[in-house]
Amino acid sequence: MDLRIFTEPQQGASYDTLLTVAKATEDLGFDAFFRSDHYLRMGSADGLPGPTDAWITLAGLARETSRIRLGTLMTAGTFRLPGVLAIQVAQVDQMSGGRIELGLGSGWFEEEHRAYGIPFPKEKFGRLEEQLAIVTGLWQTPVGQTFSHDGTYYQLTESPALPKPAQQKVPVLIGGHGAVRTPSLAAQYADEFNIPFASVEDSDRQFGRVRAAAEAIGRKADDLVYSNALVACVGKDDSEVARRAAVIGREVDELKANGLAGSPAEVVDKIGRYAEIGASRIYFQVLDLDDLDHLDLIASQVKSQLG
Repeated sequence: MDLRIFTEPQQGASYDTLLTVAKATEDLGFDAFFRSDHYLRMGSADGLPGPTDAWITLAGLARETSRIRLGTLMTAGTFRLPGVLAIQVAQVDQMSGGRIELGLGSGWFEEEHRAYGIPFPKEKFGRLEEQLAIVTGLWQTPVGQTFSHDGTYYQLTESPALPKPAQQKVPVLIGGHGAVRTPSLAAQYADEFNIPFASVEDSDRQFGRVRAAAEAIGRKADDLVYSNALVACVGKDDSEVARRAAVIGREVDELKANGLAGSPAEVVDKIGRYAEIGASRIYFQVLDLDDLDHLDLIASQVKSQLG
């Protein structure tokens, strides 16, 4: 079971804070550091000192870390033109020595688009389909050849399709709860399918849909990695769990029902239930980025039991 750290910097985090967490992620033996791609805080958080851009952050971390994978859950397709995104990701992959993964979604948070003057188109999923075709098509085009795309939303004419990532293939993550179009898109483009904040039962159903969609186009279902992203609130005893829950403004019972919360033994048991339905990777959504002891506890008492 791969264990990864997943952060939500729009809730309030500077680059220096993210760097500290990323270095701890690496030092403690986790597989990867991921971040969301949002420009506006959600809920009651003050969001100070303000948003950081996902790909600028990852570029910095690419030069400051050496082992961990780095990526997004999920880059918002509404924020970037696909040709520009392909350049950005390829460059950051080069800067990291080939450790980048691209999670790409359609974008959904309309309020942040209004706040920063970003267009919020009505038809987002069709745009996402074309974005995936363009980004992967640009990377796959052999050096010396050109790439063109004449779509409904995007047109590229004889692009030199440069630069190329350091990796022969940058892993692409697709995720979500949609019952039809999302599994189909994952089957076509994804190396990993991620379902965020879902129960074991809902995850099992969605994984089954993705597996069926893959097999329908002649792809082996096990070609994809299946993963979950879940909020983390782990404590060595009940009082520590309660303290960490209070800091992030959540109730312990709710966290235990919907996330990875409680004692290390409880969390290991919960992860085991996800493993039974085919998940081989877990993203711990860590909301208090100043609590490095939390990461240490997860590494020493949870990760150590999962191998």
